[in-house]
This record gives sequence, C-alpha cells and structure tokens, in this order.
Amino acid sequence: MRAITMERVEETRGKILETVCDQTLTHEQKVYSLEKLSESLIEVLDLPRGYEDLKAAGVICDLTESNCPPRPRYIVPDYAKLFREGSRFLELTPPHDLEEALNTLSIFIRHVPSVTNFPVFIGFLDRLLEPFVLKEDRARAKKQIGLFLRYVDRTITDSFCHADIGPEETLAGRLILECEKEDPRSVPNLSFLYDPAVCGEDFALLAAETALKSAKPSFANHRMFVRELGENYAIVSCYNGLPVGGGSYTLSRLRLGHLAAGVKDLAAFWPALEHAVQVMMAYMDTRIAFMVEKSGFFESNFLAVEGFISRERFTAMFGLVGLAECVNTLMEKEGKPGRFGQSVPMPSEADRLGITIMERIDALVKAHHNPWCGATEGRFLLHGQVGIDSDTGESPAARIPIGEEPEEISDHLIHCGLFHGFFPAGTGDVFTVEATAGRNPAYLLDMVKGGFSRGGRYFSIYSSDSDVIRVTGYLVKRSEMDKLAAGTRVLQDTTALGLGAARNGKILERKRR
Repeated sequence: MRAITMERVEETRGKILETVCDQTLTHEQKVYSLEKLSESLIEVLDLPRGYEDLKAAGVICDLTESNCPPRPRYIVPDYAKLFREGSRFLELTPPHDLEEALNTLSIFIRHVPSVTNFPVFIGFLDRLLEPFVLKEDRARAKKQIGLFLRYVDRTITDSFCHADIGPEETLAGRLILECEKEDPRSVPNLSFLYDPAVCGEDFALLAAETALKSAKPSFANHRMFVRELGENYAIVSCYNGLPVGGGSYTLSRLRLGHLAAGVKDLAAFWPALEHAVQVMMAYMDTRIAFMVEKSGFFESNFLAVEGFISRERFTAMFGLVGLAECVNTLMEKEGKPGRFGQSVPMPSEADRLGITIMERIDALVKAHHNPWCGATEGRFLLHGQVGIDSDTGESPAARIPIGEEPEEISDHLIHCGLFHGFFPAGTGDVFTVEATAGRNPAYLLDMVKGGFSRGGRYFSIYSSDSDVIRVTGYLVKRSEMDKLAAGTRVLQDTTALGLGAARNGKILERKRR
C-alpha cells in the first residue's frame, strides 16, 4: 500500500466538507460522492511504470474507478436463473404471476452493484415478463409494467441503468414500448436487439416511434453482437456489449486526441501509441488482479455465491475516445488538409489513417493476455467510450465531431460502418431528427437497416423536440438540466453529467436530420 501525502489528505477533507454542505445534491448523491472521496485516500494498486505520467498528461483516464476496487465495474446477472430458482440470500422464490415477477425484480435489482452503486443491467424485460403477461388481462399487465418502470426511474437514480428487449416481438415488449412512449423517462436506458429477419416490421416501427418520443430504445445490431459475443450477451450501461452471468472488471480509456497532441509527427506517434496501449493494459491487469485475488468479492457476494454471476464470465474493456481529433491533429502535423469524416467518397486519406490507427490498437489489444478474462479467452475487448462531462475538444469513441457531420445522412452512416466493427464491447452514434420525422417512423427504420447493412453496430435516435435526450450513451431530461443549471436539486445524478456535456461537448448542437 502506497502512502498518501498530507497535501492530498487535506485536499480530500476539503472536498468532503464541500460535498456535505452542497445544497444542490440529494442525500443519496452525497453518500455516493463521499464514498468515492474515501476510496481516494487509499492506494493499493501496483501501478506500472509510466502510468502516472500518462495519466497526468491526460492520455490515460481511469474514469473515476476506485484506487481500491471493491467490485467489478459492470455486473450482468443472469435474471433467468433468478426467475427459475429464486434467491436464498434475498429469500425470494420463483415468481408465479406478473405481480410476483415485478416484485422479485424490484427487490433483486436494488442489490446489484456497479461503479455507480446502481445496476447497469436489469434484464431482458420482455423475455422475463412474457410468460406472465400472457396470463394477464392486457390493460392490467400494462399498468403493472408502467408502475414498475416508474419505480425504476424514481429509485435507480442513474441513467446508466439499462434494460433490453428483442430480438423477437413479444406482447411484453410491446407493452414496455407503449409505456415508454406515453410516459417518457430517462431511466432505465433501453436497447432493442434488432434483427430484421427475426422481428416483424410493425414491432420495429413501434420501437422507432417510441425512440422519437423518449430517445429510446436504441437499435443494436443483434447479428453483429451474436457473431462476436455469442447468443448469451446483453447491452448494458451506455451501450456496452457484455456476457450475461458476468460482466466487465474494469473500463479505462485512452484519449487519442491528447496522445496525438503530445508528439512531433506521425512517425513519433506510432511508438507513443504502442507505449500508451501497453501501459494502460498493464494498469488494467493490476486492477483486475486486486479484485480477483484480494477484494473477496467473488467469494462473498451473493450474486457469485448463488451463481447469478461467475468469474469465468467476466472480461475487461479497453476504451478509447478522440479518434477524430487524433487523426485531424496528425494530418495537420503532416501538412495535409483532410479531416476525419469530411470527404466523400469514403474512406478519405484521413479516414484511412483512422482505420490504420484502429487496426494497430486492435492488434496490440488482441495480443495481450489476462488470465482472469475467461469470457473472452484472456483478451480485453475494445470499447468506443462515450466521453465524460468534463471532456473538451475530444469526441466520444470514433464519432465525427459535432458540427462537422456530413450533410447527407447516408454518408454519416457509411462512416459509422468503417469503425463500429472494431468495438465488440460496444460503440454507437447518435442522430437528432426534426420533429416532423415523427410522421414517418419508417424513414428512421430504413436509416437503421441501411446503417446495419454497412457495418453499423448501434444507433440512437431522438426528436429535436423531445424532453428526454441522449447525451452520449445515456439519457437525461432537458427540463431537469434546466433545473440543475438554476441551482435546484434533481433526482438523477446523471443530469449533472448531461449538463456538463451540454456545456463542454456541444451535445445540444448536433446536426438535425
């Protein structure tokens, strides 16, 4: 264990007092902030050489993960097992009707931790509920599902909480979409695992209509995820593809724009990139080793003890942001005029450089082996990270910077397809459409189908007049951001992240389609 300087201790004490006295935070938000501050006062990780320099330079970011990680970052329980067998620890028996099923879920999800202390996955809701919905009166079933969704929105005050529906059409899925369309809410986040060959057109159109009203569900390319992760995967948190019954130990991110800014030219960039990738993977290794070997999580937590998760089903996510800024900076340093995502036909010289950078990172990450990542044969998975509220001048993942989007939506979708395939642990693009598009949801569905056919992985769509909007990979309400900006407390802690992204990341200035 490394010693903490008195200067650091005094700084943290000041932050603790500031948090306790902050009148814009709810009690729950204060408790979470105080927990993170307490964890910052202990250092147990064996940091690799070069890590602290790269972190100080802004090249590597730990995404506020604890210096003493008590549990994996993202946990994806097997909810089907819960409904089959119940839980000894929570004294739950298998449910027999819809009321019991929703009550069982309500209890269980409050005991699923994550980096935010809230669950990042609450199940394939349509699959879980369908047998019970089919036995109920339709109107009563819809009311019960609506009340459950309201419960989630009011108690899981973090929009990284995620549920999935699809790929098959179900009555339960239809009722969920109807509830979200009629009463838009920012929690839970929702993905539709979409395969046009499996799902009927009417159900997919309802999903598109709902997305225009509530910024969800997003459309996940089910065939692509199955090819990479197998059938037993889920979309969790923002848009992370992870194994069911496991999850991800950690997510760190490489800030490629910062890396490119610190080198002289393209020739100097390649060794700097390899060094940064190797150091970040070594850092992830030491985090994982502590969780598995020392924290005792897998020996003591009921989720592992009862088999809702197993260590063998975990992997880790190698994240990155700022590919666009990295490419643009390197093009400028080479005296070349091209910019990422700006030239038609694609790929342009700038885009080809982006592809080469991704191929280099992909090869380095695939060559690395971690003994605890059993779900992915010892490999980390690449993830196009969504960015955080404090990011300035660096775009999420491999997205085209806001304000530079191609004029034609088809060109934008083609560009997405150049890069989405590199990220089996998830990446996505967000599209804002004019309110008039609500009269033609078939157009939006055609966008999704066309994007998938060109290699797109995950698309989110919302209307320009929607109160619920997608920030990067999570949802907030504009009205709640306005309240927070005026100094009023709000329920969801992710509203503060959305407000920061609006101020620093221009998320309200996306090109309208």
